Amino acid sequence: MGKKHIAVVMGGYSSEFEISIGSGTVVCNSLNRDKYEVYPIHILKSGWFFVDQDGTKHPVNKADFSFNSGTETIHSDAIFNTIHGTPGEDGYLQAYWKLLDIPQTSTEYYQAALSFNKRDCLSVLKGFGVLCANSFYINKGNEIDMEQIVLKTGLPCFVKPNRSGSSFGISKVHNIEDLMPAIDLAFTEDSEIIIETALNGTEVQVGVYNNGSEIIALPPTEIVSENEFFDYAAKYLGKSQEITPARISEEETEMLQQEAKRIYGLLNMKGITRSDFIIQKGKPYFLEINTNPGLSKESIVPKQAREAGMTLTDFFDILIQNVLK
Repeated sequence: MGKKHIAVVMGGYSSEFEISIGSGTVVCNSLNRDKYEVYPIHILKSGWFFVDQDGTKHPVNKADFSFNSGTETIHSDAIFNTIHGTPGEDGYLQAYWKLLDIPQTSTEYYQAALSFNKRDCLSVLKGFGVLCANSFYINKGNEIDMEQIVLKTGLPCFVKPNRSGSSFGISKVHNIEDLMPAIDLAFTEDSEIIIETALNGTEVQVGVYNNGSEIIALPPTEIVSENEFFDYAAKYLGKSQEITPARISEEETEMLQQEAKRIYGLLNMKGITRSDFIIQKGKPYFLEINTNPGLSKESIVPKQAREAGMTLTDFFDILIQNVLK
């Protein structure tokens, strides 16, 4: 039994590519080298490359996703997908790898596309009785009726791009006169936006993954933001406290984990996801699900995995073994 060739894919075409490279680097450094030959692959607008240890870039052949290691042509046994945003979290690469018959660790292309579109994902889950905030949708070019929006969502509300990650383009709006600037900002990230009632309660995030056919929820993390909400500065510039495990009751933890697992099952997910909720009056309200959550040392899912008693090497091994079987 030779070592399996694992391509760790990072980067992407969105504003989050640097964050993804951080995640990918942690995965590369954590994988068990006794079992795996590990190849960092950068997928960027400027090109797709295997980047070797001395920083030399070897182009990836898009016809079959092979690349030269410097000594031989490598065909990966599996792909560890750590791209946040497009094209690795919204289904494009998943569909491409599916066509090439290369297994990859994140969810499949349809599930990725559905969950990346907050509006469509919420519409599906509401049909199964998942609690969500009231929301209002606008496509670029629609006529905008402020009164109608506020009637539906109330104030304060959140204005968000429909398909974007890492809190780019999100605003919290308290007064109707601030609504239009917030809508304009969201439209800089996406041509579809979603406006939601601001829920009041404890923000919690919970990682869920599959180990074979078993769906497992990790210990939840509580988000306490110094800012108005968990925005980019809070996420990446240390303006928030992330408390793992969350300071909620055992009953709330159990209810949250059950709901996160139920959503994972309803959406037919695989790999690691992170679902974000607000616990309002003892009930978990679903915000969104990320199918390629951050895996850098500061990220939430790695902290939850450690809290559950796993090393990142063990945890990432489960994700790879799931798809090698």
